Amino acid sequence: MKPVNWGILGAAKFAREQMGPAIHAARGARLGALATSDAAKAEPFRDFCPDLVVHGSYEALLADPAIDAVYIPLPNHLHVPWALKALAAGKHVLCEKPLAMTLAEVDALIAARDASGLLAAEAYMIVHHPQWQRVRDWIAAGEIGRIEHADAHFSYDNRADPGNVRNKVEMGGGGIRDVGVYTYSSVRFATGAEPVGLTSRIRRENGVDVWAEVAGEFAGPGGRFTYTGRTSMRLFPRQEVVFQGERGLIRLTAPFNPLVFGEARIEMSRSGQPDLVERFPGARQYVLQVEAFGRTVREGARYPWTLEDARGTQAMIEMVFASEV
Repeated sequence: MKPVNWGILGAAKFAREQMGPAIHAARGARLGALATSDAAKAEPFRDFCPDLVVHGSYEALLADPAIDAVYIPLPNHLHVPWALKALAAGKHVLCEKPLAMTLAEVDALIAARDASGLLAAEAYMIVHHPQWQRVRDWIAAGEIGRIEHADAHFSYDNRADPGNVRNKVEMGGGGIRDVGVYTYSSVRFATGAEPVGLTSRIRRENGVDVWAEVAGEFAGPGGRFTYTGRTSMRLFPRQEVVFQGERGLIRLTAPFNPLVFGEARIEMSRSGQPDLVERFPGARQYVLQVEAFGRTVREGARYPWTLEDARGTQAMIEMVFASEV
């Protein structure tokens, strides 16, 4: 079966280090083109993809008839505008998170997807990782009983890089949009629950949120439970998610960036039973994401993170900002 031929809009560091190599390595995928106005920025991509076609503009890549799908790693405020242009050009779209800046933008993208018949999705890679699929299955099976509380933490420190787009309010920067998508939607994905009441405390520098604590309640198929989530761009790196049930506890120690932050590992503790530890040393979530996207494009397989799922993330982000005290 013909592979999906991918193009990348922009030579972003993340595309160079993670998603470009993932597309190149994925089964059923081929990295065919890159759009950048700076030819020197294309050279690191050619190190692992020598036959890469380089276009001098995003428009030129979208006009390339050889390209089937476009990956968009642009600054946050440009995600939806270029995703809409890509769909209009007949390309499938995988867009970096956060998908959009507002719910209205997500709705516009959903309408464009439906009108085009193409696949458009947020690049929320953790749902493709087997550790998260296992946690979701354990919770659904009642392995730790009814969920009573969830904690989610994601912090790093980029204060030394003021020019980073994450530190620029006009580009949609801030920790809530950058890593809140993980502390919020990992819990949504694993439990099937949605937030029903939140209170947030937020600290800002130059208009950009650099620390946030969110507390409240979720409600879903298993009932209601309390939630605490913390994000920061000014703290020592930390990643951890804990689900506490009436009969046990599940902890993920590298929930978001395994192979970078640490080993993908799940620990489950239950009353009267030995602790269970599962490791996933070889799982490459970005490669798995590209392969899942390709199966949907080629075979019509269900994609595990729809625009509607991403819309729930944006709704929670807006709830967080609206609930600040």
